[in-house]
Amino acid sequence: MQLTVKDVARLLNHSEKTIYRWVRQGLLPAYRINDRYRFNRAEILDWAARRKLAVARELLEEKPVSAPLPSISDSLEAGGIFYRVAGEERSSVLHAVVELLHLPSEVDRDALREALVAREEMASTGIGEGVALPHVRNPIILSVPRPLVTLCFLERPIDWGALDRQPVEVLFTLASPETRVHLHLMSRLAFALKDAAFRDAIRRQAAREEIFAAVHRVEATFAPTPAFPHL
Repeated sequence: MQLTVKDVARLLNHSEKTIYRWVRQGLLPAYRINDRYRFNRAEILDWAARRKLAVARELLEEKPVSAPLPSISDSLEAGGIFYRVAGEERSSVLHAVVELLHLPSEVDRDALREALVAREEMASTGIGEGVALPHVRNPIILSVPRPLVTLCFLERPIDWGALDRQPVEVLFTLASPETRVHLHLMSRLAFALKDAAFRDAIRRQAAREEIFAAVHRVEATFAPTPAFPHL
């Protein structure tokens, strides 16, 4: 859930001026998106609890989740598959990948690149066998209306700092509108990558049609998940 300054001021029972001051002082966890501050509900609740601040009942109440979780195939269809993506090292590859992402015009691509690089510097997203799953630490900074999984085949293998020390040739970049969707896609994708036929199609950099067929076959083994609505 993305909260605005006005929302947080109401929920914490403080003025907007105070909220801005806390953010500037680095006291209140916030994200700068297109020159506007956005806040994560769970982080604000935790922040207030640690300081024993009274909060509006609205912040304590979990809202029912109505939107169904997305499938990998729908998210991959939205994100796209790209071949021969150039780059000499990790940061230049991520620069190229961000340029390919199907993002809303208001998303700050420079900020996204910085966030992806920062995430890799914290810990590599290389999961082994030449595959990496670059993503930002918190999906809230992207402000995308629907989940995207973008598959990129690199022009040349790149040292990604993966645990198995193998260079990376395949990137699945995730962009999600919220944390639960992000975690759902990460877990489904990790499961799919355990499938031998799907891994083989990825390793061979197969045609789009073959990759989607492999994804649909793997997804048929999952418990039924309603399609994510197109926005």
